[in-house]
Amino acid sequence: MAARDPDLLDALEAEAIFILREAVAEAARPALLFSGGKDSAVLLRLAEKAFRPGRFPFPLLHVDTGHNFPETLAFRDRRVAELGERLIVASVQDSIDAGRVRETPGTVSRNRLQTATLRDLIAAHRFDCLMGGARRDEDKARAKERVFSLRDAGGQWDPRRQRPELWRLYNGRIGPGEHMRVFPLSDWTELDVWDYVARERLELPSLYFAHVRRVFVRDGMLMPASPLLAPRADEPVVAAEVRFRTVGDMTCTAAIRSSARTLAAVIAETAAARISERGATRADDRFSVAAMEDRKREGYF
Repeated sequence: MAARDPDLLDALEAEAIFILREAVAEAARPALLFSGGKDSAVLLRLAEKAFRPGRFPFPLLHVDTGHNFPETLAFRDRRVAELGERLIVASVQDSIDAGRVRETPGTVSRNRLQTATLRDLIAAHRFDCLMGGARRDEDKARAKERVFSLRDAGGQWDPRRQRPELWRLYNGRIGPGEHMRVFPLSDWTELDVWDYVARERLELPSLYFAHVRRVFVRDGMLMPASPLLAPRADEPVVAAEVRFRTVGDMTCTAAIRSSARTLAAVIAETAAARISERGATRADDRFSVAAMEDRKREGYF
């Protein structure tokens, strides 16, 4: 399947590989986040191109909310096994059981609770650089990120402390207790990711393609019915042909109506979309422009 612009994908790939290598060269204890979603699957392929045939010079990390789609976790574990790499999984449920975080009554989503689990993981392993697949087009707060995003000793983000990155020169210097969050896909869009998936023939969780699923409408969004997210009396459950643009916490991730069962159909649908994936499918972000920025200030990835 031909991409829109092979030269563009080549340029994005080369830039991302350069960023990965720069981050690893600067850091003493780096790690790469891998959730099993499309962006992290692309990042994993880029890491292969940057560091293979040797083993990755870092472990893979995932913060598991306990509310992840089973299909995504199965894909995550299969890819890690295929590569023979080390995966460290940190559990939000363990943080809850230990009293490190507390669930808010009436709130199902655990997205915000991931922050404490991630901070504890960083401290336990003394990681000084976390590389992840966030993109600038996800939302307005993501667009404010530098490629090398400095975090303080509490893992918090302060836009006033971020460094200039003129001429693709990255400053990875950190002080005691600080660390870097590095985003090699900063210049990629959702459509670029799908074009790269097609070019590299990457496997992804089946959730990204149209399938029939039990859903209900809440606040104008198609939420997946599950034991974790029960519909209210006035929210009838129906079987609909849907797919997911993002596959995060299933209690706050909505589906979209779609008949796109192939890569070509998904790419065409993505090219025609006029709302960002988070704006269209993330219930905890949709009604608050500042939601992501507030979480980033607290230490959210």
